[in-house]
Amino acid sequence: MRKRYPIKFSSQLVKTVYYPAELKSKWNNVERIAFGSYSCEAKIKSHPQNQDIIVISEDLKDELHFPDMMIPLHLFYENDTLFIGPIVGIFTSGFTPFPLRPIGDRSLFFSKLLSVEKSVGAITFVFGEQHINWEEGLIEGYFYHANGWEKHIVPFPNVVYDRLPNRLSENRKEQRLVKERMQSEYLIPWYNPGFFNKLDIYERLYNDISVSQYLPETEPFTSFSAIEQMLSQYGHVYIKPINGSLGLGVHQLLFDKVENYYYCRYYDEDGEKKLRKFSTLESLMNTIFRRRSLEKMIVQQGIPLLRYENRPIDFRIHSNKDANGNWQITAMAAKIAGIGSATTHVKKGGLIKSLDEIFNQEEKKLYIPKLREAALKLSQSLEKNLEGIIGEIGFDLGIDKEGNVWLFEANSKPGRSIFTHPQLKEFDLLTRKLSIAFAIFLTEKSIYSPGEIFK
Repeated sequence: MRKRYPIKFSSQLVKTVYYPAELKSKWNNVERIAFGSYSCEAKIKSHPQNQDIIVISEDLKDELHFPDMMIPLHLFYENDTLFIGPIVGIFTSGFTPFPLRPIGDRSLFFSKLLSVEKSVGAITFVFGEQHINWEEGLIEGYFYHANGWEKHIVPFPNVVYDRLPNRLSENRKEQRLVKERMQSEYLIPWYNPGFFNKLDIYERLYNDISVSQYLPETEPFTSFSAIEQMLSQYGHVYIKPINGSLGLGVHQLLFDKVENYYYCRYYDEDGEKKLRKFSTLESLMNTIFRRRSLEKMIVQQGIPLLRYENRPIDFRIHSNKDANGNWQITAMAAKIAGIGSATTHVKKGGLIKSLDEIFNQEEKKLYIPKLREAALKLSQSLEKNLEGIIGEIGFDLGIDKEGNVWLFEANSKPGRSIFTHPQLKEFDLLTRKLSIAFAIFLTEKSIYSPGEIFK
């Protein structure tokens, strides 16, 4: 674990930095101090009273636009420069003019995310494209502390954590330009870019022998006959939007071989639960999907899932990169489908349960290692097969009645509904801490071996 050091500011010193005494034997001829994208010459020496703290003169603090915050930070040394940080910018959209809720309904989420900065050792802030001063290399960022939200002007960060809320904001030209400029002109690592596309994920994982066994058959919609064939083979299928999320637009199609009828379970535009019966697949498709663009849908094999109180279960598994750049499984929960629902989403009547609540000891020994192994292998495969830097993933996994694990969905910006469960609070904190701690790893890489990041 890298060591963090307390910081003090001094009005008695001029253009001076004291670094911790225990590092004296490591560093010689340090001539510059850097904070984020700003750096300047300074008198840099070990602490004269042999204290293991960082002391920065007030004039340097002002020149570097160092915010007045007592957060223990990390030190990195390269090319006669001492880097203090990291400073982590969290990029998003949806800002409001209201000081108490500057990011609208998501202000609470961001305040909780920023609250881990002291325990991790990073200065964190939230910003949007409208807060950037490209000419000066400065950002007016939103910081959260005990007194609430504050705005401070700081240099461009060491690392950017992408928390754009949806595909619409992600596809805006202004947002894309920010990402391109910060990566290409300033060599700032940018992690968790882009929402996943279900079909693209399937196709990239399909040829990876280490994870292909977890993939249910998934096809782009091509014809009614292809659906007919999958229904005949599996008994039920799901039709999902390629770029869908939160269970929106998911339809379950079932074929009753005894009665020779087709059924469709879904939610209508008013959020009402529906189960409709048809004599032919063609009449089902023409009635239910007449207003939908089927070329933007996928058809996925239905799986006979484990059940809890006769309701299907799937599992949300969170994985995060840690401060050493390694994948960790950080949270596991069961999601139980609402009665008569096609999905397990809470907004569709689903329930969140801890694994202790649904499994006995024997089942836990059997299923938990399988879920962990699948999520780790899938995380490593996605990192290998996708562009960009991935720092966290939320998986929706299922287990069938034979004990096989299946991947239903991978989310690059996973929702956090499972953390409303009282037994998952500690995992809520762990996922937030690691999502920021990964920025320390990226900062170190960008200083010592940038070629490994900007390939």
